Amino acid sequence: MKILNAVLGATAVAAVSLFSAGAGAQTYPDRTITMVVPFAAGGPTDTVARLVAESMSKDLGQQVIVENVGGAGGTLGAARVANAEADGYTVLLHHIGMATSATLYRKLPYDTLNAFEYVGLVTEVPMTIVARKDLEPTDMAGLIEYAKANKDTVTVANAGIGAASHLCGMLFMSALETPLVTVPYKGTGPAMTDLLGGQVDIMCDQTTNTTKQIQAGTIKAYAVTSPERLDVLKDIPTTAEAGLADFQVGIWHGIYVPKGTPAEAVERLSKSLQVALKDENVAARFAELGTEPSPEADGTPDALKAKLESEIARWKPVIEAAGQYAD
Repeated sequence: MKILNAVLGATAVAAVSLFSAGAGAQTYPDRTITMVVPFAAGGPTDTVARLVAESMSKDLGQQVIVENVGGAGGTLGAARVANAEADGYTVLLHHIGMATSATLYRKLPYDTLNAFEYVGLVTEVPMTIVARKDLEPTDMAGLIEYAKANKDTVTVANAGIGAASHLCGMLFMSALETPLVTVPYKGTGPAMTDLLGGQVDIMCDQTTNTTKQIQAGTIKAYAVTSPERLDVLKDIPTTAEAGLADFQVGIWHGIYVPKGTPAEAVERLSKSLQVALKDENVAARFAELGTEPSPEADGTPDALKAKLESEIARWKPVIEAAGQYAD
């Protein structure tokens, strides 16, 4: 009888455990999710994150809050997520800097390719080459000539090493085969403020940060880096049209979670991301900022992993040739 009771008791415990495990898997998420953005609030990547987080919150039935953990070109925020508990409640939304930091920083506190699980791609934002509104050149040909003739005094602002504006600025100088005076700032906001005030001459940054200023006429735009003109900036030529045929770059964004996060949680987050990418409000807001949601095929773990691998390989020789490192 004692043996029978022991067997029945063990069976009951096992059943409860299985039920609890199943219930836990079925109810993810059951509390707030933190989306870490490794840059300052109000910047272009933060804007993308907040739009996506709002939509995913509705789909997941739990709030997705954005936490800004800026510094060190985005690596502080990435490290914060890499070291977080792998339970699906801490996610990272990072841009192209996830790939470039693998070379820019020779001593990272995490292994870029192996410290995370992949959720999916969010969007790829075009860049714009802009200047203070009273800069003399009226088109790209004039800007190139002016920059080369005044290379020791022409200033190029960026939001710090590893920022999208820094990467685009490096490519711009590489395309011109002319080094210019770079002026790093602690974030996109201060860089744009000084461009508006005329303290710096040129900046290369995402449409999510420059479109409204271009439309308002407070800065001068020379080109967009997309293959085709943007509906929101129809009068601005592409870099190819403006004479820089090989100068095309987009700042892609992806979502990651710590390595070891349960597959069920990764799958749920990926499905929620795909819902957000089809959200009409997200698409409309992205369009206002000169971008669009990634296609459904890209909102997957495999697509993001392949993108990160290819972009690390693409940027490594560019950064090494420039000889600019963050450490």
